[in-house]
Amino acid sequence: MKKVLKSLSCLILVVSLVLNGLSLAVSAQDNTSLALSIGAEPPTLDPGLATDSTSGSIIRNVFEGLTHNVNGEIQPGVAESWEQSEDELTWTFKLREDSTWSNGDPVTAKDFEYAWKRALDPETASQYSSILYPIEGAEEFNSGEGEADDVGVTAVDDYTLEVKLVNPTPYFLELTSFYTYLPVHQGTIEENGEAWAAEAGDNYVTNGPFNLAEWNHNANVVLEKNADYWDAENVALETVDIQIIESEATANAEFQAGNLDYLGTPYGTVSLDAIDMYRANDELKTVPYAAIYWYKLNTTNEQLQNPNLRKALALAIDRQGLVDNILKGGQIPALGLVPPTMTGFEEDRGYIQDGDFEQAQQYLETAMEELGVNDPSEINVTISINVSEAHSAIAQYIQQGWAENLGIQADIQSTEWQVYLEDLQALNYEVGRMGWIADYNDPSTFLNMYRTADEGNNDTGWENEEFKALIDESSKETDEAARTQMLLDAEAVMMDEMPVIPIYYYTSNYVVRDGIEGLEPDALGNVTLKNVTISAE
Repeated sequence: MKKVLKSLSCLILVVSLVLNGLSLAVSAQDNTSLALSIGAEPPTLDPGLATDSTSGSIIRNVFEGLTHNVNGEIQPGVAESWEQSEDELTWTFKLREDSTWSNGDPVTAKDFEYAWKRALDPETASQYSSILYPIEGAEEFNSGEGEADDVGVTAVDDYTLEVKLVNPTPYFLELTSFYTYLPVHQGTIEENGEAWAAEAGDNYVTNGPFNLAEWNHNANVVLEKNADYWDAENVALETVDIQIIESEATANAEFQAGNLDYLGTPYGTVSLDAIDMYRANDELKTVPYAAIYWYKLNTTNEQLQNPNLRKALALAIDRQGLVDNILKGGQIPALGLVPPTMTGFEEDRGYIQDGDFEQAQQYLETAMEELGVNDPSEINVTISINVSEAHSAIAQYIQQGWAENLGIQADIQSTEWQVYLEDLQALNYEVGRMGWIADYNDPSTFLNMYRTADEGNNDTGWENEEFKALIDESSKETDEAARTQMLLDAEAVMMDEMPVIPIYYYTSNYVVRDGIEGLEPDALGNVTLKNVTISAE
């Protein structure tokens, strides 16, 4: 039966394309249920271990941190108020007393202290632990050179949390809404170990506006309104059914058939072959997006450890052609690593030119001499992607460009999302595609992960002492202009060595059913389901 329904949905999409994009979407059955999709099974629903937007799209709605970041505005979450010391190094958060866990326990300051120290504990092996490094003693504890008791987060009492920072951090409040900063229930984790977040049920204890009602692996996730949430009266949705649909074409067919209410970050993707149809129907919405699509390079690889080869590959890409002919969503060719949405990075920094094939050839010739290679055909690279029609189309475009402009043959390898992430983290790849969405509204979110080779999200094996020094100096600098220049200089170091090839800066393209309000991604690509309402028919 499922195969029949999928075939029917695909037929509907084909008919709609033939009819120049006639929209066949229909209204939901009521105004309290929402139907969404994600493109893969979430690798984890543990806030301390999550590294990806798929996991985050669920976690952000079943947990609540100290604050909410809503379109750049910091709003109270579990913390109802906060104060900053005059030297900007100490934050004191006052927690609301009506926030509870799904098992009925009160959410306390101790839950935050435990969660943050757990993520920093080397035994936890959190890939995102470095996002906690602004906190005093955090890096030392995480690197094994300090103790948990020295980390500057303290539950003064049940409803007062004190945080001491290493340096003034202008974006720290934004960090407190990020998923690594979410609280977790200590007793549940100590009793159940890693299994606590493996299934829906009593062991998965959360504190957000929704509870995890079902997790049918590789099929769907169902969220239900948390009736005990402190702000439940302002949560309109009762249920959210999130289908796991790997194929973008299938997800778009489901939207056209009226079985999904939205497609776009972080819930599904507007497929490349349907984007013109949605635009023609005035259904396609586009908003700025602080995110980049880039190719990471394994610099421990025998050939890719050569910077000149890496730069040859980077310059032999016609990004504008990719945007115009393949993506068609208003994306911007990326000629740097920090998107122009970030203050101080609005203009082209002049590191490279798009599709500079002549310079690419010069870099290739130098690389061949250094590698002892006589012919470009002796250089073979594999582009690794996770399963996706869009990623495949992009990889094929770049594959063709490298063959035509450099004479380098590239294979394409596609694997499912969780295995793909594990391969990147283990440096079990050569060239790997990845998108990076700003965790907070500051340029450092695109650079800090490359501070050392051991940073959890580096995934390239690359490090550079000059780069590290600039990042460290920028974290101490309080003069905004001077700090921005340090980050620009750090970006220049990376672009000179090219451990990562920038491809394009995202725009957020999405479609949403009529009558739904609040269902649009913000500049960081987040959607807060708590704020979604559906008009009554």
